[in-house]
Amino acid sequence: MKLNFKNTIKALFLAIAVFAQAKCSSSSDTVDPPPVVPPVVVPPVVVTNDVDFWLTKGNQSVLLAKQTGTLGFGTTTNTYTNIEVNASQKYQTVDGFGYTLTGGSADVINQLNALKKSALLQELFGSGENSIGISYLRISIGASDLNTSPFTYNDLSTGDTDLALAKFSLDKDRAGVIALLKEILAINPKILILATPWSAPLWMKDKDSFIGGKLQTQYYDVYAKYFVKYIQQMKAEGITIDAITPQNEPLHDGNNPSMYMSALEQTNFIKNNLGPAFKAAGITTKIIAYDHNCDNPNYPKAILADADAFPFVDGSAFHLYAGDISALSNVYNSYPTKNVYFTEQWTSSAGEFAGDLKWHVRNVIIGSMRNYSKNALEWNLANNGAFEPHTAGGCNMCKGALTVTTSDSFQRNVAYYIIAHASKFVPAGSIRIDSNSGGNLQNVAFITPSGSKVLIVENDGSANEIFNIKFNGKWVTTSLDGGSVATYTWK
Repeated sequence: MKLNFKNTIKALFLAIAVFAQAKCSSSSDTVDPPPVVPPVVVPPVVVTNDVDFWLTKGNQSVLLAKQTGTLGFGTTTNTYTNIEVNASQKYQTVDGFGYTLTGGSADVINQLNALKKSALLQELFGSGENSIGISYLRISIGASDLNTSPFTYNDLSTGDTDLALAKFSLDKDRAGVIALLKEILAINPKILILATPWSAPLWMKDKDSFIGGKLQTQYYDVYAKYFVKYIQQMKAEGITIDAITPQNEPLHDGNNPSMYMSALEQTNFIKNNLGPAFKAAGITTKIIAYDHNCDNPNYPKAILADADAFPFVDGSAFHLYAGDISALSNVYNSYPTKNVYFTEQWTSSAGEFAGDLKWHVRNVIIGSMRNYSKNALEWNLANNGAFEPHTAGGCNMCKGALTVTTSDSFQRNVAYYIIAHASKFVPAGSIRIDSNSGGNLQNVAFITPSGSKVLIVENDGSANEIFNIKFNGKWVTTSLDGGSVATYTWK
């Protein structure tokens, strides 16, 4: 009995062992695999676009076109040139950018059919996405050399005089410049207008010719009243004249029309006649002296040095057919309470797009602004394909910003893009702010009334240059082909 019990126990342990062995070797019993560690996923760096960028190339393959690349501010170090913009360092407030609306410009624009003309005026003076936002115009008091013929608003038969200005009339401009200005003001009522004469009426001059001659001293007072009457009658037409200059290019007496006026003569006219006449009539229109080349800064400085003329003068205006744009700083630094303006520069029918783009953006836009100018104006807004109209002996090579070819078509020329790279992005009331400029990357920066920052850059070299735009400790990296112009904007 005991033997059987022991055998039973042994058999039971053997069975358990066999079962356990079988269990361990069973193919249906799987071993848990080691845990799978997922790979580390690095999220992609998302670069948001912080800077918008419009480009014009000297070869005309790109013309004021918004670029589609992404420019995001960051802090990744590189060795490229920095253009650092500093919004805390502010300079002059900008009055605007534009052209001279000559009588000839008005004539050819008015020849466009109603639909085309309306679209053009919106493009030039409107605020839409496709507009360039011209904010400043210069016009002539009477004819300039880009009218079909010379005239003033008080032309008389030889030997006659009109001391009371009873025959003063704006009629010769009524259907042209005045009518077009009314359409422009309907689009932009805040546009600023500067007016300047090319000649006084012949009966006031010391020679019976529109070309050259001087204003006779006995007519200084009546000529001052001529300006008053002009401003008042333009106001009656709904046109406010923001500023005048006493004479266009007073040292150039060979144009048709033209009139010579020395610095001493202009000083005497302003302090004894024009300024007092404005004051007596309650006219607030600014008087801006000189309006001629940068090679003679002593002319406006002589006027400003006169204690009696000084209070009547808002500032001085310049062209750049001679001299250097730094003349504006020369005068500004001598009289920092007085403004400086840049009021005319032509593009020639013999000019070449690439060369004109570089030179004018560097000097007229960037140069004038970096030398304290409150505005920057190219010369005539428009003419026809023969570079007309102009007076006999007037400029026959002046290329407008636009060429009106038919009643249904026009073309945009280099001066259109020169101004548009500023006017579209830098509205009146913007303030120039600091930016370092040197080498080929000429530039100027602004802050707009809405707080946007604007940087205009011109690559004055022939090769592509990579550079950083640095602002508030961060930067974007971009590049610009030689001879190209770019406008960058950011909030």
